Amino acid sequence: MKAILSLIMIMCQFWFYAQQMQIKSDLGQLVNIETVLQQYIQIPSISGAEKEAGEFLKKVCENNKLHISDFGNEDGQYNFAASVFPLTSNKPNIIFLNHIDVVPESSGNEHEAYSGEIKDGIIYGRGSIDNKGAAMMQLYGILKFIDENDIEDSEFNITFLAVSCEETQCSGGISYVIQHHYEELNAAVVLGEGPSELTSLMEGDFDYPVFGVSIITKKPLWLELVLESKTNGHGSITPQTYANKELVAALHRLTRKKPKAIFNDINTQFLKDMASFHKGGKKMILKHPKLFRPIVVPNLRSHPELFSLFTNTITLTNIYSNSKAVNKLASVAGAQLDCRLLPDTNEQEFLTMIRKKLKNEDIEIKVIKSSPHVEPSNTETSYRKNLALAIEQNYPTATTMNMMMPNTNDLGGFRAKNIPSYGTLPIYCDTEEVRSVHGKNEHIHINSLYNGGNVFARFLKLMISEK
Repeated sequence: MKAILSLIMIMCQFWFYAQQMQIKSDLGQLVNIETVLQQYIQIPSISGAEKEAGEFLKKVCENNKLHISDFGNEDGQYNFAASVFPLTSNKPNIIFLNHIDVVPESSGNEHEAYSGEIKDGIIYGRGSIDNKGAAMMQLYGILKFIDENDIEDSEFNITFLAVSCEETQCSGGISYVIQHHYEELNAAVVLGEGPSELTSLMEGDFDYPVFGVSIITKKPLWLELVLESKTNGHGSITPQTYANKELVAALHRLTRKKPKAIFNDINTQFLKDMASFHKGGKKMILKHPKLFRPIVVPNLRSHPELFSLFTNTITLTNIYSNSKAVNKLASVAGAQLDCRLLPDTNEQEFLTMIRKKLKNEDIEIKVIKSSPHVEPSNTETSYRKNLALAIEQNYPTATTMNMMMPNTNDLGGFRAKNIPSYGTLPIYCDTEEVRSVHGKNEHIHINSLYNGGNVFARFLKLMISEK
């Protein structure tokens, strides 16, 4: 009998310990954010295959008592909202937008792409920054805020919105959510992916940290060029013209010249803001970039990341033909172009320019993806001001800077609806971390996860306490 009682006691202790561990697991964002991220990374979720990872993320939100609204339940269209109050409350909604999908792994990784390996305070794996790590910061910030504050009388709802296929911009992600659930979300402001702290990536005499906040992105315009030729046959007899030759010649004419630098209000102000971090002649030049254009433009060209903010880019991403044989002429040749346009660029005028440079009327130009014109988000809102204040509270010597991002992300869908939308990753990222995104050995420092989450918690406290 004594042995049986001892066994029962041990089992009870084990059950109690298991329950405690379950509670700790359920509150993983509050006690051990890196463990939750590690598990999230370990579920591959390449665009179009997000469901398994989405189910995991949704369960984490459910375990933390957030109200779930499903906006699609299949790979390529797995989207959900996890809200502090039910969406049916119809409160103005502060939305934290993130995406479940990642790009495919790179070759030559030293750290396995989906291991979630933790070493020397760093977590490795695809999505550790883009966008699973950023999502964990958002969720941690939301949970930390509701754990530390009385929100019963809040005029705002707070929602963690996770969507599919941001990387491929398919129709099942944010575009589906906005088309079918926009009114239900009742967005007041949306925070999503954007720039990190800037000084480690730029030239200048920086006495304090500068965090970027994107208020707009360049517009994607994806094109396919197709050239059909009646000339085909054996490769040993070379005709004067044939599809591959003519397409390659046209592409050379299109891409050989350096793109023109274009100054607009946003990128011009960015240079003027940068002037405060320089001295002497360089400070004067940056204060008046249009006046000193002959000096500014060559300097910008030597920094491709910066120059992309001042030009419409045309990147040749794919070339193909309908022949796989070495000794057979193709009758169809094609190419795909990833064009990124400054916000005020007229697409039809841009397409006319491409047609003119190709100098071949037989090439058909197909638009694969376009996007509507959107205006930059208002920088004078309480949301933008409180975001800046939250960053400055977390990093006492820091300031923020408005900017345009060269890449496209899901915030554009809300900007097209005139919803204030701001992109930021409020952490320090060194050059190696930035270059690992979409590349080899993607990684993030674990302390950055907590810093980013703390910024979002501070932002929410500032918003909810504002009357």
